[in-house]
Amino acid sequence: MPDTRPILAFLDEAHLELSRRVDEVCARDVAPLAPPPDDDAARVQARELLRRLGEAGLYAPIGAPDLRGCCLTREALAAASPLADAVFAPQALGATPILLAGAPALRDRWAAPALRGEAMGAFAMTEPEAGSDVASMRTTARRDGGDYVLDGVKTFISNAGLADFYIVFATTDPAAGHRGISCFVVPADAPGLRFVRPLVLSAPHPLGEIVFVGCRIPAENRLGGEGEGFRLGMTTLDRLRPTVAAAACGMAARALAEALAHVTTREQFGRPLAEFQLVQAKLARMAIELDAARLLTYRAAWAKDRGAERITAEAAMAKAFATEAAQRVVDDAVQLLGGRGVLADHPVDRLYRAVRALRIYEGTTEVQHLVVAREVVKAWAGGETGSGATGAARPEAAAAGAAGRPKGGAA
Repeated sequence: MPDTRPILAFLDEAHLELSRRVDEVCARDVAPLAPPPDDDAARVQARELLRRLGEAGLYAPIGAPDLRGCCLTREALAAASPLADAVFAPQALGATPILLAGAPALRDRWAAPALRGEAMGAFAMTEPEAGSDVASMRTTARRDGGDYVLDGVKTFISNAGLADFYIVFATTDPAAGHRGISCFVVPADAPGLRFVRPLVLSAPHPLGEIVFVGCRIPAENRLGGEGEGFRLGMTTLDRLRPTVAAAACGMAARALAEALAHVTTREQFGRPLAEFQLVQAKLARMAIELDAARLLTYRAAWAKDRGAERITAEAAMAKAFATEAAQRVVDDAVQLLGGRGVLADHPVDRLYRAVRALRIYEGTTEVQHLVVAREVVKAWAGGETGSGATGAARPEAAAAGAAGRPKGGAA
C-alpha cells in the first residue's frame, strides 16, 4: 500500500480515498493470484488482470486525467504484483494518445473500452534499430487513397500478440526526420499485421515483436496530423513518465517491507538482525531513498495535475532517481534476506527480476540525465533565478537572497 504520509502535501482527500480503494482491490483481486511461472502463464494472467482492474474501475485516472491517481494506482499494483503493474502501464500508453489527439469515433471505439478493461492496448514505438533514437525509425506509412499502408517491424512491445489495438508510430516523410513521424491506431486484426515472436524477459511479462507487411488501415485512424506523431509520442511519455517512477516506488516499498519483516524476526548470534548496525545502515539508506523517490514522483504528478503544460524536467528527475533507487533498495533487501532472498518463489527475488527493466523502458536513465541537463541549461540561459526543478539559483540571485537575511538568521 502506498504510504501517503511523506506526500500528503501533493494529495487531496479524493486521492487518499483512491489510495484506500486501490489497496482494497490489490488485497482482494491481485495479491491472491499466484505469480506466473513463465511467459505463457503471464499472457493468460495478464488478460485476467486486465478484466479485474477494469471491473474495479482502476483505469479511471487515465481518462480523468489524474496523474497523481495513476501514480498511486501503479505504486500499489507494483507492490502487489509487478505483472499487474505491467498490465496497467500499456493501458495508459495505449489510451492516452487517443484521448489527446483522437477523433471522437476513435475515442469511443478504442479508448473507452480500454478504460473499462474491455480492450487491451499496446504502444509500438521501438524498433530493432530505433530505441532511444526515435527519429531513426524505419517503419513507413504510405498514403494510398483513403488509407495508409504500413510496412516495418516493431520490437520490445508490451502486449505484442495479445493486444486488441496498437498505437503505432511510422514515418510518412522519411526525409523530415522526427518531423516526418505520424501516429496511428492499428487494430490487432488489421490485414498485414502479424505477431512475429514473443521476447522472454527475466521476469514473466507479455513482450514481443510485430511486423507490418502492406498493413492497410483507414486514414481516419491517424492521430493528429501528418508529422505530429513524434510530438504526440513524447507528450504521452512525458505525461506518463512519473507513473514509471511510482511503480519503482511500489517495488521498493514492498522490498523494504519484506526486509523489515525478516530482520526484526530473524535472530543470529543471539539477537535480531535489526539490532546490528550494518543492517540498520542498509535499512536507513533504503528508507531515505524511498522517501526521496516518492517526493520527486508526486511533485511531478502534482505539477501536471495543477495545469503545467510540460513537466519534462520533473518527470525525468523522478524516473531517473526512483528507478535507480528502487534497484538499490531491492538489491539491499535481497542481501538482508540472505539465502531466502534468492529463492525463485520469494517476493524479493521476483522484485529483483522485475525492477531492472524500469531503468530502461520509456527512456533509459542515461536519456533522462540528458533531458534534465538540457532543461537545466535552458533555464539558466533564460535567466531563471529559482531553485526548482530546472536548476539552481543564479549567483546574483543567491547573493541578493543572502544579503537580505538577518545576521544569525536561518537560511
